[in-house]
Amino acid sequence: MSQDHKTPRRATVYHISIVAQMVETHPQTLRTYERMGLVNPQRTSNNIRLYTEEDVEVVRKIQHLTQDLGVNLAGVEVVFKLLREMERLRAEIEEKEAQENEEEK
Repeated sequence: MSQDHKTPRRATVYHISIVAQMVETHPQTLRTYERMGLVNPQRTSNNIRLYTEEDVEVVRKIQHLTQDLGVNLAGVEVVFKLLREMERLRAEIEEKEAQENEEEK
């Protein structure tokens, strides 16, 4: 008999050494990214960093900007800030459009 419900999966998390291997960088580089606020891994009660898949993707974006496009880390901060602002504005526009559509009904 098959089950109709699915057991929730726990998110995969990685230690800093594993992430460093995955993205081919030094753990100290990841610590620098964290110190700058570019990536924010979770912490265990023992203060061990745990990186999610999303964190790893952010690190890869940082590497793309720095290694492929020649952007320095200060520039990466600006790019990330602008991307967050664009997303906020996009959400605001969608909300206003939804309100206008409701008013037209």
